Amino acid sequence: MNDPDQRPLIGVVGPCGSGKSTLIAGLEKHGYRCRHIAQEHSYVKTMWRVITKPDILIFLECSYENSTSRRKLNWLQSDHEEQLRRLSHAHEHADIIIDTNPLSPEEVLAQALIHLRKVGG
Repeated sequence: MNDPDQRPLIGVVGPCGSGKSTLIAGLEKHGYRCRHIAQEHSYVKTMWRVITKPDILIFLECSYENSTSRRKLNWLQSDHEEQLRRLSHAHEHADIIIDTNPLSPEEVLAQALIHLRKVGG
């Protein structure tokens, strides 16, 4: 089924706690069409591309410390590293990469909007 919506599809990936859901909510308020891609839970390295087929891919970086504190996760460093390994293909192919560690959700959204305007989203 073809989507009649001609707006570019923005895919958002990153480790747990990086702010994917928050960013998507903000982008959608600005009229963007977005998909949350749970690539960090998949062993299929190209899942982001095969299932979602985004026109623009945003990767949100997040440290182990921030990921576990933001989501109140009881993880080991190795759990976070495994997510990063699973996300490595998406990271390599991302159109936009945002380090969320030093930023508030509002600042992440602002950076995403600036980058989207630059790449034509």
